[in-house]
Amino acid sequence: MAHALPVSPLARPLPELKEVRGVRLGAAEAGIRYKGRTDLVLAEFTPGTTVAGVFTRSKCPGAPVDWCRDSLPTGEARALVVNAGNANVFTGRAGRETCKATAEAAAQLAGCTPQAVYLASTGVIGEILPHERMTAALPALHDALSANGWEAAARGIMTTDTFPKAAVRTAKLNGTDVIIQGIAKGSGMVAPDMATMLAFVATDAALPAPVLQALLSEGVKTTFNCITVDSDTSTSDMVLLFATGAAGNDELSATTQANAAALSDFREALQAVLHDLAQLVIRDGEGATKLMTITVTGAVSDDSAWRVAMAIGNSPLVKTAVAGEDANWGRVVMAVGKCGEPADRDTLSVSIGGVCIAREGTVVPGYDEAPVVAHMKGHEIDIDVDLGLGDGTARAWSCDLTHGYIDINGSYRS
Repeated sequence: MAHALPVSPLARPLPELKEVRGVRLGAAEAGIRYKGRTDLVLAEFTPGTTVAGVFTRSKCPGAPVDWCRDSLPTGEARALVVNAGNANVFTGRAGRETCKATAEAAAQLAGCTPQAVYLASTGVIGEILPHERMTAALPALHDALSANGWEAAARGIMTTDTFPKAAVRTAKLNGTDVIIQGIAKGSGMVAPDMATMLAFVATDAALPAPVLQALLSEGVKTTFNCITVDSDTSTSDMVLLFATGAAGNDELSATTQANAAALSDFREALQAVLHDLAQLVIRDGEGATKLMTITVTGAVSDDSAWRVAMAIGNSPLVKTAVAGEDANWGRVVMAVGKCGEPADRDTLSVSIGGVCIAREGTVVPGYDEAPVVAHMKGHEIDIDVDLGLGDGTARAWSCDLTHGYIDINGSYRS
């Protein structure tokens, strides 16, 4: 069970969470899979709330992903229901019926249409999700919703997570102060696009859905889509962004281009929240003891740099070398060479912990491994690669691969 796992050594405490005007939320014990812990989360949003979403690219998505994708074109949201422990994935007609029953029950409580209810699910794949347990727990949960239920919600969506994850920022939008706050869960099956990984962000800003969507899609590219625990893409990933409008800022037009100046502070704050949440997910990678920051420069394009960075972050040989605190830079060279992107042995340089180890096709003359060995003993490992071919850059984050990952995933269903 999630709560029995030792807390990750890379964990971060929850920040001081705020109320986001127009949002009430909470968590309950529905007994879906776990005993003695919350596993059902409900959030209710004020009328007029707009929504944006980014979803897994898995070709076998869970029923809640399909449900949200179908609802998203309306651009409106009134409620969110999330369950943990049993993912509603590969459950056929029963899975679709669970979505319908859950959305209808939540819609009745929120006084809206089922299409305005967003659904998310995480946990074991292929087991029927008993919607009766969820719908039975919803009325009392709805009665107990509160503006300061954010920590309860962050804990309620955990599966193999070892600590709850949240982030918050404030920004100015057309001269009005607004809050952006979010929670996330994710530990394993984490790789673009996106990670097993659910993230829910809310703001009291008033923003049209198309603007919200453009900002979210842009923000996910360099945050959630640049992290990997194990190279595996989940069936259930989603990031949802809700804007309640309760801050009362002046309306913006429906395109980001027209609002570029007005949005600059908000965009920066949203990016920071998404970045924080993505970092917290990777810090809680299953069995993780080290956070890897991989920076690639000198690629033929940014996309190429991203693919090289992810190849390094996904390599079991790189990840196990990091776990063993072995400064084996040859594994980085291997990962660069295998990934199918333009690279040249004779222009490539590799640095670990800020120490250049290899360049121009060979080891740097007089290379002293001592500072690199010392760096490898820390919790945060920096790997820098310059391909020497162009101006493309990217940054990705990964974690080491330890026995803990095998222990967790070898017994996940038991």
